[in-house]
Amino acid sequence: MTVPGPFATFVSPAERAAAGRRARRRVPRSAHAGFEAGPDRFDPVEVVQRQSATRVPELVPIRYGRMLESPFRFYRGAAAVMAADLGATTDTGLRVQLCGDAHPLNFRLLASPERHLVFDINDFDETLAGPFEWDVKRLAAGFVIAGRANGFSAAEQHSAVEACVRAYRRRMREFAGMRTLDIWYAQDDADRLRELMAASLSKEARRRTEKATASARTRTGLQAYAKLTRATAEGRRITPNPPLITPLRDLVTDASPHGQGQELRAVLEGYARTLSSERRHLLRHYRLVDIARKVVGVGSVGTRCWIVLLLGRDDDDPLLLQAKEAQESVLAAHGVGDRWDNQGRRVVAGQRLIQTTSDILLGWTHAVGLDGQERDFYVRQLRDWKGIARPETMDPGLLRLFAQLCGASLARAHARSGDPIAIAAYLGGGDRFDRALTVFAQAYADQNERDHQALGEAARSGRVHATTE
Repeated sequence: MTVPGPFATFVSPAERAAAGRRARRRVPRSAHAGFEAGPDRFDPVEVVQRQSATRVPELVPIRYGRMLESPFRFYRGAAAVMAADLGATTDTGLRVQLCGDAHPLNFRLLASPERHLVFDINDFDETLAGPFEWDVKRLAAGFVIAGRANGFSAAEQHSAVEACVRAYRRRMREFAGMRTLDIWYAQDDADRLRELMAASLSKEARRRTEKATASARTRTGLQAYAKLTRATAEGRRITPNPPLITPLRDLVTDASPHGQGQELRAVLEGYARTLSSERRHLLRHYRLVDIARKVVGVGSVGTRCWIVLLLGRDDDDPLLLQAKEAQESVLAAHGVGDRWDNQGRRVVAGQRLIQTTSDILLGWTHAVGLDGQERDFYVRQLRDWKGIARPETMDPGLLRLFAQLCGASLARAHARSGDPIAIAAYLGGGDRFDRALTVFAQAYADQNERDHQALGEAARSGRVHATTE
């Protein structure tokens, strides 16, 4: 019987595993080892400059300043550079929904809609369908770069990468044997984290990690509200801190060609229409009070990002939203993924596909910006139980555990969106892929340091202008 609609054509587990093994013949696992830039490699500074050309001009120097602080900060802002390097390689053809920027700081503790604390991917600005190994390589190299920043030995860096990739491979093999719905429901909650800590960490490391977990529960919208707003004669308003936080009233006037922020109100109205009916009903309980432009992250500096203050019953009933400009994924230029007519929708669709605990107020829209240009946005709550990892404070053992958590979490995301049987068959039961990526991660960390130096030389020569905060 042929069933019409969106259902899959049956392919047996044996056939899916055979597809994974065939991919080995096309791209042997050992082929992932190492990275060597050829003489015709692109100019990394030019790649970063091309991105900056579409961003708020007065904020671009802040982006460069942040990227110059360290090789790790550069890496966080240089997803486009690594995408260009990965795009030049022969890939496995085993597609998943990629995070697209799977560096270590894009994994953290988050609140589920049921108010449970879980560990998951957090950033999806670059999400797009592509070969699974691109995410794994970006994550692996990130741990070498973080380990170098901490002064760890090559052996300690190697240990973190090995733990990351091994956890990815082993968990993917677990998913290959699971029912489809069980894969979809899988998550890394606080209980799983405690089990790993008990087995892997010293008493002091467990104490620090438990403290970080407790701290994540305090990073709520109410905490952000207290930090980011103040009482004024007009009522509660967002506190200015230019250029990092600039209220809309300081950016536009009544003489503005688009009026006093009407275009951003259109952003919110369009966004509300992308929510399910019950969540639109929830949003109607709030009134719009204030809007401000906010500088966020490293890689996102210069994109148009707004924080939106809404109030419900009274001043003690706030809701803070973040409306962030969504540009085309850095992966899109390299022959992977589908084309999207709205980049905000791309981000939201990718997040819902690979994250187990998406924000209940996550949505997207399209609107005209302050400069008269049409732009895509996605919207989510600002800071909802987010526990941010700080690799610079970790000892080698804690970094190794964090790498293990990230690798396992990435495997879960990829198993939801790709074929875990084929990927597991490609990876195999041995450690050949793990060893190859430890070599790659060291080589790419070397390249990242050279690219960081190139940006520094560009700043010193005046080719780019960097601002120190």
